[in-house]
Amino acid sequence: QVQLVESGGGPVQAGDSLRLSCTASGRPFMSYLTMAWFRQAPGKEREFVAAISWVGERTGYADSVKGRFISSRYNAKDTAYLQMNDLNPDDTAVYYCAATLHAGVSGFEPFDYWGQGTQVTVSS
Repeated sequence: QVQLVESGGGPVQAGDSLRLSCTASGRPFMSYLTMAWFRQAPGKEREFVAAISWVGERTGYADSVKGRFISSRYNAKDTAYLQMNDLNPDDTAVYYCAATLHAGVSGFEPFDYWGQGTQVTVSS
């Protein structure tokens, strides 16, 4: 059974940094051609944040986080990361890790597996 588990969320102040982790189990990590992060703020639809390809050679980001967030993956540890810098209150949301067996970093790929989410709260 495939499982994605996020960690690293919490309350922070504007301008702070956080690193989210997503650890996968249940199938070979490198079979996930794309790992991605999405977020959902209260009262809003879930939105794409970032994605990274099989061995990290390609990444994609939402315009709202470009230049502040960095997506990475460490295949030997079955883990993907989202480094979030210069956080602001608009980044407050539940962050979800997702994995797909399809290639692409646009965020429009069909994601096969999802984590339960981790809350990030940024206060001003």
